[in-house]
Amino acid sequence: MKKIFLSFVLMISITCMHAQQRIMINQLGYYIHAPKSAVIIGATNTTDFFITVPGSKDIVFKGKLSEQKQSQNSSTVTRIADFSVFEKEGSYVVAVPNVGYSYTFSISNNAVHYAAVASLKGFYFQRASMPLDAQFAGKWARPAGHPDTEVWIHPSAATGQRAAGKKISCPGGWYDAGDYNKYIVNSGISMGTLLSAYEDFAAYFDTLNTNIPESFDKVPDILNEILYNLRWMLTMQDTNDGGVYNKCTNAVFDGMVMPGVTKVPRYVVQKGTAATLDFAAVTAQAARIFQMFNKQLPGLSDSCLKMSQQAWQWALQNPALEYNQDAMNKMYEPKITTGGYGDKHFEDEWFWAACELYTTTKDEQYYKVVKERMNDKMTLPSWSNVYLPGDYTLIRNEQSLSKHAEDISIIKQQLISFADTYLQNVNDNAFNTVIGQTTKDFIWGSNAVAANQSIVLINAYFITRDKKYINNALTNLDYILGRNATGYCFVTGMGTKSTMHPHHRQSVADGIDEPVPGLLAGGPNPGMQDKCHYDFTEPETAYSDIDCAYASNEIAINWNAPLVYLSNAMEALQYQIKYSITVRKAFSAGGLKPETD
Repeated sequence: MKKIFLSFVLMISITCMHAQQRIMINQLGYYIHAPKSAVIIGATNTTDFFITVPGSKDIVFKGKLSEQKQSQNSSTVTRIADFSVFEKEGSYVVAVPNVGYSYTFSISNNAVHYAAVASLKGFYFQRASMPLDAQFAGKWARPAGHPDTEVWIHPSAATGQRAAGKKISCPGGWYDAGDYNKYIVNSGISMGTLLSAYEDFAAYFDTLNTNIPESFDKVPDILNEILYNLRWMLTMQDTNDGGVYNKCTNAVFDGMVMPGVTKVPRYVVQKGTAATLDFAAVTAQAARIFQMFNKQLPGLSDSCLKMSQQAWQWALQNPALEYNQDAMNKMYEPKITTGGYGDKHFEDEWFWAACELYTTTKDEQYYKVVKERMNDKMTLPSWSNVYLPGDYTLIRNEQSLSKHAEDISIIKQQLISFADTYLQNVNDNAFNTVIGQTTKDFIWGSNAVAANQSIVLINAYFITRDKKYINNALTNLDYILGRNATGYCFVTGMGTKSTMHPHHRQSVADGIDEPVPGLLAGGPNPGMQDKCHYDFTEPETAYSDIDCAYASNEIAINWNAPLVYLSNAMEALQYQIKYSITVRKAFSAGGLKPETD
């Protein structure tokens, strides 16, 4: 488009900082061949918007704002600036007369590359039991914390073979969230999501370098990161009976100190059905993936499968053993008051574990459970609901599961129908995002809700190859990266205005102004269970960037994992889309039509 000199159109009547708070964008950027929009907050009579080059008065694109929209999740009113048709690579700002300028953003073929790499690298910063060297951690380098080589058997976990007071070794793994404990249940959904990311985009991840200590071996970085937590998980199984301890933990939470400062005893606590089946699912999936790396990791795949099967057998003997921390604390000392991750319903864990074990072994004993549960209601994944990862696995591996092709066809249709529920009212949403079509989206960990909704849509795309699913999945990534009612990019270290004070002990205690990078804050949560100060309390604005506000500003591995999947999936898929467009143009120039898109 011919540049037009901007001489009198923009009459900026408010300060730049205030203006920036009114124009919400994806603060990293937008893909060339994908939808692009900004959201203007607050009432305005202006009808035009412009795309300009930072520091220049040249207009490179002019568009019309949408009609005003009233948010259903707050008192916010918005207008949408859609510039999807503008496809010129570069750095830009959105300018709105009488409103101001947006932050600078890019348009490129790898728009969210930095967030994609950083979100995966975030797991490295959560590693327990090893020092983080400056070569890999930069200014966030630190000594090792919590060696966990002498961990007590809590009385709740005692057996004849492992009495209370005995010690076992379970080093490594990731700190779960803002605290320094390690939980099998939350590792379950986190590991399943990361393993699925590799299965879905192996070629992409095979070449992705995140600068971790293992980056130059012959195993992809994502699998090396997974392996660090997997090796810890394997230590959490009681090899005498196959059951899995719920967590490795202090009796109470550490204060806001660096890892390793406190030297209090660490415990493994009561086994449970949820933890054991999550373990069975993860190790069965890991066995399938690491089979491809037997030369680099001899015996690992076989060990994972054996331990998965042992966990399954324990669960058959203990089909509904709840981890109930309150009840446990009435019976045993010391009382354990760290995160419980208690779950009363196990149908989803049985289904997920059965799907993974059947896909890896083709043993029909597992498919009986799949068949029994395959028509259960699909709901969004969370630590307490792992049904959908089982469906993802069956669909992903349908070619090797041809014996049950008819069932998998039914599951695929169920998934498409489920995905379509997220598309119904996007255009009516004040922020044109999938998240926010209901106030129920704004819960503890609402940003993970957004990421997991997008993963549903990506899986629908795999089935249909309809780009509407990818385009709508992108709306939630835009949301996470700044196009939301708070104006924050919720990934630490990314964008212009990002989370600076997460509820994260390392970030609070390390004396460094910037938080550890690549971590996803929980996001708006009107429950505000932390009882801290919130300037705004409506569902989509109830976010407080202070470390006290753990209900909206903590970080957690089960939130980072779907961000890893989503952001890296978009990088991989946009490369495919770019290639497809290039091929179409080449064929068109030659007067031909490609056989496939």
